Amino acid sequence: MFEYCANPDALVGFDYWSCYLTTGKHLAFYRSFGIVIALLVITTPFILLLGFGGALARRSKFAPLRWLGVAYTSMVRGVPDIVFFLFALIALDQGIEYMRHIVLCPDWDQPVRQGNDFVVCPAAKMPLSTSPQWVHQVYGFFQALFAFAVVFGAFAANTIYGALNTVPKGQLETAAAFGMSPRQIFRRIHLPQMWVYALPGLSNLWMIFIKATPILFLLGIQDIVYWARELGGAKTSIFSYPHPDWRLAYFMALMVFYLLMTWVSEKFFARLTRRVSRGMATQGGAV
Repeated sequence: MFEYCANPDALVGFDYWSCYLTTGKHLAFYRSFGIVIALLVITTPFILLLGFGGALARRSKFAPLRWLGVAYTSMVRGVPDIVFFLFALIALDQGIEYMRHIVLCPDWDQPVRQGNDFVVCPAAKMPLSTSPQWVHQVYGFFQALFAFAVVFGAFAANTIYGALNTVPKGQLETAAAFGMSPRQIFRRIHLPQMWVYALPGLSNLWMIFIKATPILFLLGIQDIVYWARELGGAKTSIFSYPHPDWRLAYFMALMVFYLLMTWVSEKFFARLTRRVSRGMATQGGAV
């Protein structure tokens, strides 16, 4: 980045650190923090959407829909997260490639399943082998987004389902006695009070979600864990900036980042809880 960085062997002190911390790999490391934050921000609405959908499905009077809601929450919650992540990504990837294979290669005469291999025509690969690296990264990111949304959506559904059942039935019956329709009762009474009971569980789920983001590294995405390992490892003479094993320092920086994220989240949820509890009776009394 700087002109004096052309000869790394001659750098010492501040010059060394100013060059070392502004290399292309370090800039990718800094950008990877944005990837983690983007995953959290983009995935959260889908988690809540699946959570509400799963909770309402479990409360449905239509039996098949109720069974679907129970199956979704029970199946996902009963399988270890990493197993489901890997299965979901493989299944999703192969499903997309198979559909593209049927449309783009109707004359293909070889079986798709060849022993343990899944073989489709080159035009059906997703993404294409000729695609630039950023396309592969974006595709992997949205696969991870899908997996996170499905897994944490099941946990959110269970939390919201419990919160909906916790709202005192006497208040709902009183609203019905005043002539309110079921839709009005849900929108004006049931849903606002549900948040009081759901937020503690949802805040805990958010903390778990934050701590689960390093799974991106296991899914092959170049996130902060990937770059901390790569940049912190001991370098050899083939690298421009050789150094000892600094992985401890890099992972300490990640620890500070995650602690800061959880601290900010705790402050946010505490304030949000006070807001939704305003004017309502809780175990601690009227807020």
